[in-house]
Amino acid sequence: MDLSQALDLGRQAMFVALLIAAPVLLVGLVVGLIISVIQTVTQIQDQTVSLVPKIVAMFAAAAFFIPCLSQQILAYSRSMFAGG
Repeated sequence: MDLSQALDLGRQAMFVALLIAAPVLLVGLVVGLIISVIQTVTQIQDQTVSLVPKIVAMFAAAAFFIPCLSQQILAYSRSMFAGG
């Protein structure tokens, strides 16, 4: 394996990791922003009010996106075992 193949392998691994993490992180971001706006309007500044809905939403998003994410992981694994 030469340097260009190693760099390409690292680039592909980082891209797949980004694709896998993005849906769950985006759901957490959106829910966090919505909860922050609600907290600002109602002036409730409790940490658990923002933490619990984000955790629940992120678990729900992970469960919802598992089929798509597993397809990405399988495609990447197959390409690695096939030799690129």
